[in-house]
Amino acid sequence: MVAPAGVSTAISSLTIPTALIACGALAQPAGEIVARHGWPVDVHPLPPLLHNQPQRIAGEVRALASELAERYQRVVVGYADCGTYGALDTVCGDLGLERLPGLHCYDVYAGQRRIEQIFETQPGTYLLTDFLVRSFARTVERELGLDRWPELREDYFGSYTRVVWLAQDPADPELLPLAQAAAAKIGLPLEVEPTGVSGLEEALRSLLPA
Repeated sequence: MVAPAGVSTAISSLTIPTALIACGALAQPAGEIVARHGWPVDVHPLPPLLHNQPQRIAGEVRALASELAERYQRVVVGYADCGTYGALDTVCGDLGLERLPGLHCYDVYAGQRRIEQIFETQPGTYLLTDFLVRSFARTVERELGLDRWPELREDYFGSYTRVVWLAQDPADPELLPLAQAAAAKIGLPLEVEPTGVSGLEEALRSLLPA
């Protein structure tokens, strides 16, 4: 079950022993996986736009984890390192928390070795997930100012040579046109790499009660 940031779902935490602090970009699929398995877990998303300010992630996780620890038997962290350069691991070490593996959510979805191969094949690769495909206008164009100053495209993306969409749901008819439009906005060809959500599911299984 997914709740607004910092707010529990309606089920009492007395019957839900585990709180999952989730990256906003992972919260929806994580919540769907939790619901499908019937795991006793509340999902507490943090804002996805924190990825544009990764220096804030560790502090936000620390604050929310400290609050949730008073209401739940266990708190786990649904983030990879996500550009915190070890700061999130420091928080997890201080508070005795576990987090998702990997450097970023791309590792969680596709596996570290597959991501390494993508970059080895073509270092100038810009990655998208389903969340980024859906929210590209807000999380990329607007946040980077490209909607107001399109000439910044070269500054941000001049070193990239392609877009790879790590497709959790490649069969969704709405997503491919959105991915194509996102790639066109930054003037790069699009390639599709289906991943599904099995990587996220296995990562969550290692953190959460069966």
